[in-house]
Amino acid sequence: MKKIRLALLSGGVSSEREVSLNSGRQVLEALDKNKYDITGYDPKTDLKQLVMDADKIDAALIILHGPFGEDGTVQGLLDLLDIPYQGAGVLGSSMAMNKLVAKRLYDGAQIPTPPYLSFFIKDDIKTSDIIDTLGLPLVVKPACAGSSMGMTIVKNENTLDAAITLGFKHDDCIVIEKYIKGIELTCGVLGNDDLKALPVIEIIPGEGHEYFDYTAKYVAGETQEICPARIDDTTTRNVQQLAIQAHRALFLKGYSRTDFILFGNELTVLETNTIPGMTATSLFPQSAQAAGYSFSRLLDELIQLSVQEHEKLKLRRSV
Repeated sequence: MKKIRLALLSGGVSSEREVSLNSGRQVLEALDKNKYDITGYDPKTDLKQLVMDADKIDAALIILHGPFGEDGTVQGLLDLLDIPYQGAGVLGSSMAMNKLVAKRLYDGAQIPTPPYLSFFIKDDIKTSDIIDTLGLPLVVKPACAGSSMGMTIVKNENTLDAAITLGFKHDDCIVIEKYIKGIELTCGVLGNDDLKALPVIEIIPGEGHEYFDYTAKYVAGETQEICPARIDDTTTRNVQQLAIQAHRALFLKGYSRTDFILFGNELTVLETNTIPGMTATSLFPQSAQAAGYSFSRLLDELIQLSVQEHEKLKLRRSV
């Protein structure tokens, strides 16, 4: 069988560069070398080479996180180069990356999400008005950043200004939402048109972490992850249904992972990730493993889904 010529994109220019490079190394190790002829590209340095090699590439795996990787920019380049790639296209990638746009789409699809306000860097922001509207505690986050970069939980008005300043260091738009304390859950979705919700994972950040922050995500031993989550069958089905609804509301393809808070018997959606972490021990591969997919087989499935979805894009090409 002829090998698939695969471009593996990792690195990039966002604040999540090191996470991406680490994921890329583990993906490279897991890929079946009997099936794939793999060439690595770092968008920070290798975009020109990627363009030059385009006619020799059968498919791409985008293992990038954050702006200029997960937000539709690289996806648009690959569309222009006529290269299939896994996951969401330009539209879904850009909307899911922008937390404000995603929340508006959740609202339109009647998907529960915490009450929120949004501000741009030039706005006149009155912290007292924010607290009057949403109460305390609050979560301040940049609209377009991943891995909890620039995010703060605010418990009193005195720290709100500093949290807003930090958020604006990562983006010119911030989202401020009501903080809801509860059980952290996440659920993956796999497929293009025929969607499959994967087993739900319960996330328990370690001591010293109020939430699933950057360190809790990426430092070994900082977080306990339980799959399947210790929730009843009805709640499990509700989480999986909402994960599929969020996937569809954001026009996603291939795969996604949606994060939740369960407080009492109520679920609320926090955000949806279009390129979930892809080390062997990351949340999405863990969930896929519980569903019967080895890490290598999961990568095969994502590549196959990308090629299938790419066929539809040919309808838009006149030449």
